[in-house]
Amino acid sequence: MVGSGWQGQALGLAAALLWLSCVAGLAFAVRRRWPQQREWSRKTAHIGAGPVVLIAWGMGLERGLCITAAALVTLLALINHRHRLLLAIEDVQRESYGTVAYGASITLLLIAFWPQHSAAAAAGVLVMALGDGLAGLLGPWIRSPLWQVLGERRSLGGTAVMALASLAALLLVAALAPAASPGPPGLLLIALLATACEQLAWRGIDNLSVPLLVGALWRELS
Repeated sequence: MVGSGWQGQALGLAAALLWLSCVAGLAFAVRRRWPQQREWSRKTAHIGAGPVVLIAWGMGLERGLCITAAALVTLLALINHRHRLLLAIEDVQRESYGTVAYGASITLLLIAFWPQHSAAAAAGVLVMALGDGLAGLLGPWIRSPLWQVLGERRSLGGTAVMALASLAALLLVAALAPAASPGPPGLLLIALLATACEQLAWRGIDNLSVPLLVGALWRELS
């Protein structure tokens, strides 16, 4: 951890902004290379944004700074959703508030858990980033049974990817904070419940419900 001095906070903030800039650049590159695959650039940003919580955690960014930054990003996501300024992040062929909900969930996790229970916040963010993100990228390429929940298409392949990637994200956070983590049965339970919750994805609401559920369960079971 860098520390609480202003130099450390500035360094941590710079590292987080550099990471997000690289993620945005990669998303735009994906958009230019595969313009017909609109979800790819969006999911690139979705997955890439998640690890910024690890940077904030590792560099000891303070509560007020983290919450302010997350709230600002959520506001920018809302503006982008309404005006489609950055198509690489928001241009999809369906009505979804997922990007805005994602930012809102991170903000709420930080309000609820940062910094006393940073692992809970990190778990919630990373399960959504990796689990949902990889499910959205890989699920359509896996031939498997399909079904619909509230008009949203789900698949066995995508659901399996969600479960496995969520468990991997939880194991990563547990390895970083073993003293503040649920045991293996708890991690498995959280992954399964997150996967079940992700089935209810009408207009991207899972981007809000899944991280908050994971954070709350992590705190309760730790």
